Amino acid sequence: MQRWRGLDAVPPGWGRSVVTVGVFDGVHRGHQQLIGTAVAAGRARGLPTVLVTFDPHPAEVVRPGSHPARLTGLRRRADLVAELGVDAFLVLPFTTELSRRTPAEFAHETLVERLHAAAVLVGRNFRFGHHGQGDVAALTEFGLRFGFAVEGVELATDGTGDHVTFSSTYVRACIDAGDVEAAAAALGRPHRVEGVVVHGYKRGRALGFPTANVASPPYTALPADGVYAGRFVLGDRRLPAAVSVGSNPTFSGTMRTVEAYVLDVDEDFYGHEVGVDFVARLRGQERYDDLDALVAAIHGDVARTRAVLSG
Repeated sequence: MQRWRGLDAVPPGWGRSVVTVGVFDGVHRGHQQLIGTAVAAGRARGLPTVLVTFDPHPAEVVRPGSHPARLTGLRRRADLVAELGVDAFLVLPFTTELSRRTPAEFAHETLVERLHAAAVLVGRNFRFGHHGQGDVAALTEFGLRFGFAVEGVELATDGTGDHVTFSSTYVRACIDAGDVEAAAAALGRPHRVEGVVVHGYKRGRALGFPTANVASPPYTALPADGVYAGRFVLGDRRLPAAVSVGSNPTFSGTMRTVEAYVLDVDEDFYGHEVGVDFVARLRGQERYDDLDALVAAIHGDVARTRAVLSG
């Protein structure tokens, strides 16, 4: 899959293509349905499929300070859509200037002049252009004017009587509540927090449970404070881990951290870029009166982690 940043990175002479546009944060099951439909449309036409996304999140530019929690970084997002068959991944830097583009300007400059769209597929609730003035109906009018087909794809639901619509907002709410299993159901895989392993206070090692402290980028969507069964992702390895999220109240901590105790492995992970997949919530964060009680609780967390992951 080709990866481009900015319209100037689109190769000269790029021919016709099928395009889908959105933030696609999380690449959840709703996104997967839309992307799959776009890829199928591209293959039916014998054309490459281009996915257009934005960085930073448009909300941060339109309403500074309102950046939603990030479900997937750009590299992770690109990897996920590549698995779905997308041929090119275009990141548009979302600037104040871009936010002021009219729907017609965005359609002409991005979809027509640079990507030579033969078809554009978006979600039924898609909005674009200054103040979100453009919608699927407007995009359809531009398609008639500029010569590309438009399809608004219905939003995917969970297929149950609850009719939960899969959206990045819904997934963020699940994660914020610590319901990582509901988040995984919407994502089609466990929620992953990525970051670099950094040095901590080494309290876990002193207690017999050395942890990898994962420093994640700003705005990362962290689950609610508590202990989780998960997997520690290092390259192609998926290692079972008991994961703590919180501020370590037993030690009067104040900063939220993600600490993974990797089961049955004694390695130096410092400096490595890793991921932590959250599989199930075991319990909330608790404060213990003494270290013996804390150690006993950790033993219980490890046992439950083994049970969850083996099941």
